[in-house]
Amino acid sequence: MKKITSLLLLLNIAIAFSQNGAPASPYYNGFNWTLTGSNLKNALATKIITTHTHELVYSQTDNALAILDLDPADATNTNVLLVYGFSSNLCPAASSDDKDHRRRDASMQDDGSANPCLYNREHTFPKALGVPDLGTSGPGADLHHLRAADKKRNADRDNDKFFNGSGNSFESGTNWYPGDEWKGDIARMMMYMYLRYGDQCLPINVGVGTPVASDANMIDLFLQWNAEDPVSQFEDNRNTYLGNASNTYGQGNRNPFIDNPYLATVIWGGPTAQNRWPTIFLANPTFDLADSVSIYPNPASDVVNITTDVVLDEIDIITINGQVLQQIKNPVIQNNTYTIGNLPKGFYFVKLSSATNSVTKKVLIN
Repeated sequence: MKKITSLLLLLNIAIAFSQNGAPASPYYNGFNWTLTGSNLKNALATKIITTHTHELVYSQTDNALAILDLDPADATNTNVLLVYGFSSNLCPAASSDDKDHRRRDASMQDDGSANPCLYNREHTFPKALGVPDLGTSGPGADLHHLRAADKKRNADRDNDKFFNGSGNSFESGTNWYPGDEWKGDIARMMMYMYLRYGDQCLPINVGVGTPVASDANMIDLFLQWNAEDPVSQFEDNRNTYLGNASNTYGQGNRNPFIDNPYLATVIWGGPTAQNRWPTIFLANPTFDLADSVSIYPNPASDVVNITTDVVLDEIDIITINGQVLQQIKNPVIQNNTYTIGNLPKGFYFVKLSSATNSVTKKVLIN
């Protein structure tokens, strides 16, 4: 126990420095934070892939969860938090029908026995929903999405897709709401799995929601949860431990969306999430939009293309005299591109507006 207490103390000290308004050092040293949209997404994906230097075998993950999922509020350092749980009651010594499987913490690890009080591993991104199946190595053994869970609640969730709800965790048909306490954790884990494993772990395959305009693989559900449920100390503890490959179960890579949930806003748009690095450029949304838009060809004939990774609320085509020639509300952008045709010859201003800011570009139609 003394060893674990010392570990948690060191983790909390490290977190205090790494999350105090700036990216964790040295992990993000030299990273280009001027990127936005898909460029930022791809750069972060490269980062977490290349730094994932210690890939664990499946048999290691049980012991890892006994360290990673320790409850920061438990002074005894014996209880782990159980994802989807919400009851403060520990599993009582009674028949299985009477046991409380809503519990959010436990002190006994699964040893393969039939004891329902034990916890086991939950793949928050179910193995069967991966394309192909996640298996028991690589994504199937990635601790950034494995969580301790009550055995019965784990079985109840099974391979259900996440969907929107409120209150405590529950199942509806073949869908699963993780609970208000856990929905932000889930969203950030699904974002990590998407960047780390690409097409094998698409958000649209694990959740029920509307694809965002700039990325048909990401759904609005996870952006909403990421914004509504800020990062907890529990998430920080896990992320800092896993980011250090020198730790017994450390992987070497971090989940950037735990480090700063606002990164998801810069990549996919949607509701503005918590910005943990207010001292760097990410606090300036105007820069984000201006830097992520291009118009081509320019000069053009009668057709111009607008490319952007940001969700746009409106596009206005304005003449040099200030007249609004066209106004497109909630433009449907396919493959990051929106095309405007039948423009008469002349000089125009193209005003692009998102939920938080706008930018104006010039275009000449010959």
